[in-house]
Amino acid sequence: MKIYTKSGDKGTTSLVYGTRVSKKDQRVEAYGTCDEANSMIGLGLSYIKAEYFDGKEEFEEFLHKVQTILFHVGAELATPSGKEVKWKLDETHIKELEDQIDRMDGSLTPLRNFILPGGQPAGAALHTARTIVRRAEREAVGIDENINPLVLSYLNRLSDYLFVAGRYINQQLGEQEKNLHE
Repeated sequence: MKIYTKSGDKGTTSLVYGTRVSKKDQRVEAYGTCDEANSMIGLGLSYIKAEYFDGKEEFEEFLHKVQTILFHVGAELATPSGKEVKWKLDETHIKELEDQIDRMDGSLTPLRNFILPGGQPAGAALHTARTIVRRAEREAVGIDENINPLVLSYLNRLSDYLFVAGRYINQQLGEQEKNLHE
């Protein structure tokens, strides 16, 4: 299979099932932003490779699972209304995020102020992924057709997870959080 098809040379792309739309279509914006977030999570994972901390394998494994699910969320967003989605997001995916948030948050210093995103490269990448997921959520809300409401819930919870994961990895790597100075 060739990487290039030339079918998008005039500013259109195909949704799942072959419907051609503008590359500025709201669905394309939403699933493209999920792809961008996925890549940023991958960047965060690449920074973790050389690091060592308790629970590293489980942390990496869960982030890989998030990447897979986020890929499927993008596929749901790329599927036109009324068409069958082959892989379905369900409540258990959201619950897994909540369980991970609670587990990590329990080991963190409680927040008393806003913190500035950043820290170690892995933490900064996960904070950036969080902002990209927030944008994906806003773009998904803007889709005029019906979408699976769990997509919005998953994206919302994923941004929460990535915020806590950014804090968690910074703590694991010995980075002090910077508070917002008012």
